[in-house]
Amino acid sequence: MKRIIKSVMLLAFACLSIISCGEDLEELNQNPRNITQEQLEIDFQDIGAFYKPIFENIYQYTPPWSFQLQQNLNADVFSGYMTNPRPFVAGANNTTYNLVSGWNDFIWSVPYSNVMNNAKTIEDKTKTSIPELFAVSQILKVTAMHRVSDVFGPIVYTNFGDLDNPGQYDSQQETYNAFFVDLEEAIQILSDNIDNSRFKPFDLVYGGNYTNWIKYANSLRLRLAIRISKADPDKAKTEAEKSLSHPIGVIEINPEGFFVNGILDHPIKTINNSWGDIRMNASMESILVGYEDPRTDKYFREKVTGDTETAPIVPGSLKGIRNGLPLLAGYADELAQKADYIKFAVIHESILTPRVQLMTAAEVFFLKAEAGLRGWVGAGDVQANYELGVSTSFQQHQAAGVAGYITNSTSTPMDYIDPINPSNNIAALSTITIAWDESASNEEKLERIITQKWIAMFPEGQEAWSEYRRTGYPKIFPVVSNQSGGIIDTDLQIRRIPFVNSELSTNADGVADAVTKLAGPDNAGTRLWWDVPGGNF
Repeated sequence: MKRIIKSVMLLAFACLSIISCGEDLEELNQNPRNITQEQLEIDFQDIGAFYKPIFENIYQYTPPWSFQLQQNLNADVFSGYMTNPRPFVAGANNTTYNLVSGWNDFIWSVPYSNVMNNAKTIEDKTKTSIPELFAVSQILKVTAMHRVSDVFGPIVYTNFGDLDNPGQYDSQQETYNAFFVDLEEAIQILSDNIDNSRFKPFDLVYGGNYTNWIKYANSLRLRLAIRISKADPDKAKTEAEKSLSHPIGVIEINPEGFFVNGILDHPIKTINNSWGDIRMNASMESILVGYEDPRTDKYFREKVTGDTETAPIVPGSLKGIRNGLPLLAGYADELAQKADYIKFAVIHESILTPRVQLMTAAEVFFLKAEAGLRGWVGAGDVQANYELGVSTSFQQHQAAGVAGYITNSTSTPMDYIDPINPSNNIAALSTITIAWDESASNEEKLERIITQKWIAMFPEGQEAWSEYRRTGYPKIFPVVSNQSGGIIDTDLQIRRIPFVNSELSTNADGVADAVTKLAGPDNAGTRLWWDVPGGNF
């Protein structure tokens, strides 16, 4: 004990002999490899860390099951792109319109937890001091949240993080107007800082190239303007023409498309290959095979022995599965039915690269084609943009034969035959051809544009589902089994997702107010604000 006391006294005396013993000990104990806060601030690493989770949670790529619930068993299926060979929950699931609330929570919670929270942090840190970093976060925020609004309608957007108005929803019209304000501000800021490269270390899309970010923001504004063209045609025209007349312009070539890089693996790769939980949709088969589209073999491939333990269902052909299959009679359980339908066409490896597509150059040409059809200034020639959309998509997927495809005036979508269960057979719903016909009505021209746009946007099901609801095109097959109890019209198909349980349990007053901003009850049969019934012109 005496030795301990003596040692303490000596240490105390030593500390009093120098300026600050505590400071010296802290320096001695500090790991020289650690990065200080000051060092972080010098190269903006203290801000940059918040961008990666935004990029990676527009869709949550990891783990794959999160993406499966957030996107794949919702929009990817509702769009007519893919469907599931396994009748989950004994056939009572989202694909048969018996909506699983636990699945739908992911559509809401992932972007709010990972996009909105981080974008708010970036805003607080950068809006006045480093505006170009703020501008990029605004573009990313609109990228993510317009998708959320296009699922639910009203969302918490302008009041997010506002302690005076916590959980207060904007109507979808108010939300879209805010999107346009945010994009306009971001485009101006980046235009004023065009040569700055401070975002480069954190950029998973354009490597810090602000010119490409401006082109993307203009293209995104054009997309959103087209989306509201029936609900608010004057606003749509005004916003679209801002993008069409902007000196930097919109996306024009494939390298300018918006693809998030740096992910470990495409989540659909696991869902498609390892789990066998997703396959080609019958609507894709009807349209792609009916058109003899050279991109078909770039999007899908025949199931081959060795993928799991099954051979293709119809050797030498690509077969899709009808949407909304129940647990069919004659099958003991889900897995027994899956064993037959897993043999249908799988998604091609060329689609399942370690980057995720959110906007392509081809889509932008189709947006311009529709803008021209609506008479908006600066859109260019409708037919030229339509054909550029097709050819740009062919280039993206390295498909041959575009010249013959564009002039094909005879091929149409084909009838669907289910080789497992003939009761699922259905006649083609459209006779639209590929070649441009200047003498056609605007409605027929739009069907051509949207059908080719739908093909070109694969596999991005959220945008495809939104455009189907807005226009009614392409004409995709309805579900086999509608288990909504009459809430969803089988022919009109699902229009939105109801507000989720996590919001109902934590923000009941906000949800109650949001429901008053819908055009009907809080169910999946109610149309969104921009989803206006009737013709497109």
